[in-house]
Amino acid sequence: MSGFSRRRLPWLAWFGALAATTGLLLALRDRLDKAHVALVFLLVVLGGSAAGGRLLGMTLAASAFVVFDVAFLPPYDQLRVAAPLDWIVLLVFLVTGLVAAELLERQRHEAEIARARTAEIDRLATLGAETLNAPRPEDALRAIADVIRQIMGTDRCEISVDSTDMPAPANATSPSRLPSRTRHIPLVVRGADVGTLVLASDRPFLLSRDQERVLAALSYYAALGVERVRLAAVQGEAETLRHADRLKDALLTAVSHDLRTPLTTIKGLANEIARDGDASRAYVIEEEADRLTALVNDLLELSQLSAGETPVHVAVNTADDVIGAALQRVEAAFPDRAFEARLVEPWIGLVGRFDFVHTMRILTNLLENAAKYSPVGTPILVRAWRDAGSLHFAVEDAGAGIADADRERVFEPFVRGRVRAQGVGGTGLGLSIARRLAEVQGGRLEYAPNAGTASRFVVTLPAASVPALEGAPKSL
Repeated sequence: MSGFSRRRLPWLAWFGALAATTGLLLALRDRLDKAHVALVFLLVVLGGSAAGGRLLGMTLAASAFVVFDVAFLPPYDQLRVAAPLDWIVLLVFLVTGLVAAELLERQRHEAEIARARTAEIDRLATLGAETLNAPRPEDALRAIADVIRQIMGTDRCEISVDSTDMPAPANATSPSRLPSRTRHIPLVVRGADVGTLVLASDRPFLLSRDQERVLAALSYYAALGVERVRLAAVQGEAETLRHADRLKDALLTAVSHDLRTPLTTIKGLANEIARDGDASRAYVIEEEADRLTALVNDLLELSQLSAGETPVHVAVNTADDVIGAALQRVEAAFPDRAFEARLVEPWIGLVGRFDFVHTMRILTNLLENAAKYSPVGTPILVRAWRDAGSLHFAVEDAGAGIADADRERVFEPFVRGRVRAQGVGGTGLGLSIARRLAEVQGGRLEYAPNAGTASRFVVTLPAASVPALEGAPKSL
């Protein structure tokens, strides 16, 4: 049966019912009161309104009005009445029928809206379940696209994870009121575009306002699905990096331990060569063995820091003491360089809670780098000052500095800055170890150059209260 035939069926049925009712009432006309006729016709009008809608109900009311006047009010078979009060009966009947048809239509419309909203909630619940229960994020996206395609009634629905993969038209966010074969809807999460939803059909289509509202809600779920895909990818990358870090740390630990024994043997052989009279060659061998030993120690320390296995002994110490200890070590290694310490406050005020050995190692690494990468004859300064709850150390030099692009990269293992002194060796582990030693103490190490210095590294550690040092011996 065609759609037109289905629409005509209620009209035929209820006008047939009106005709049958009229015939029955005509047979009983002499024994019926006008009120009886009006009530029976009103029942037909209400039934037609409920079954066929407002237009059918109003048409039945008008038709029943005419039939009531012609067939049941004298003079019969004429479209007029003998008694003026009968007009009141007719008008009340007509108004009642029209109002009833209108009220039934509104009730039916509200019921349809309620059913549509219930269906919308069910669809959103289904979409949410598909999003959460899919074993893989990609499966969730496919399920979301399939649900949206079914709800919107289009031939295809695609979700692009990256909004740059499929550029949307300029009016994507403001839907056109003209039919088209495709619609691009940007997917937004927390104000950022994360993808694009594309509806496509073989024939031009136009969504209603209700469909646009539903599509906006569905797009939100699609955006969450895209975000889940992104988070899954990030999680996978993070897990891969963590696995690589674990392998790297295990390799560093194994290599460091395995190299210590042959290095000890090499140094022993160098001593034997020196006793045999070849002191120059023995010195070269021993010096290179010492350098390799230092590298192995750095690798082992880095692996311990990465694994969180480095012991930390925090105590109250003075900046003067730790700076003095660091200067003693570097002055012996670089006798031709001038190191200077400048304390902004008296030593009694520059106290902190930190690991003395680790902090001395941090300052030593920074001072050694400054000595290697700054010109001979230029000063190397160590400053210390207190700021609120923090104790700061700064190592400054007049070297070539670090390129802007390398200011954070130099703290990564095995990375050296692009600007290097000629003939200066190194592995790129010193700054990485220094930063991690600062972090395990609850502090930080940053590159913070200022006017007048080429390079300036600042170490920040927790400060301690001055009364904690009462009775302590002064620094030598």
